[in-house]
Amino acid sequence: MKDNFSEQSNLYKAFRPTYPNALYDFILELVPEKNCAWDCGTGNGQVATELAKQFKQVHATDISRRQLEQAPNHPTIEYSIQKAEEPAFPDDTFNLITVAQAIHWFDLDQFYKEVYRTIKKGGVFAVIGYGLAETFPEADHIISRLFHDITGPYWDEERRYLDEKYETLPFPFRNIESQEFSIVYEWDFEYLVGYLRTWSAVIHYKNQTGHSPLELIHDELKSCWNNKIRPVHFPIFTRIARVDA
Repeated sequence: MKDNFSEQSNLYKAFRPTYPNALYDFILELVPEKNCAWDCGTGNGQVATELAKQFKQVHATDISRRQLEQAPNHPTIEYSIQKAEEPAFPDDTFNLITVAQAIHWFDLDQFYKEVYRTIKKGGVFAVIGYGLAETFPEADHIISRLFHDITGPYWDEERRYLDEKYETLPFPFRNIESQEFSIVYEWDFEYLVGYLRTWSAVIHYKNQTGHSPLELIHDELKSCWNNKIRPVHFPIFTRIARVDA
């Protein structure tokens, strides 16, 4: 499992999208017994905090101490630094296991062994991700150029699973048909830039070249944003399964 987000953990908490209630409602409806859940790759605890509203106990793990330091305290959430592939949990523990915007960084074969081992029979395993921000055509073109042409060589290979909407993600489980969900915001220009600064490829580019790739598109993007509040949309994609054995 890679740690690409410790360096910008404060930005990640401030600017990364959060998931809509409709998505949580859909997943939680599939889980009749809500005793114990594991949010793997929890980051700043965004998903774990929502699960804690329903579950008696939530275990939230990540390999980044700095990310976990951004997570809110909650009486029923136990945060711990653990690898996804080597969790210290007993067999048959969880009614629900979630991974949000993180599974593409895992050693999938080893992690899936741990899913089978730690989930209760009939438990639900939910993988969640979201795609590139979509705004309006002129801004989309600039953001696409930043993503593909400028930072393209600086994305980790595993990013392709997100670009392919997790459709090509190896997933040896019995799929549950999901619904379409999306994240919708109204952002000013500064908030958009804050989000773009959280990209792992932006960090890689800056570390390797000494300057931010956002400098190459900042003025052009600001001009087309035109000091307005603009709608920003993130398509959500999921892989959800009930694990029977």
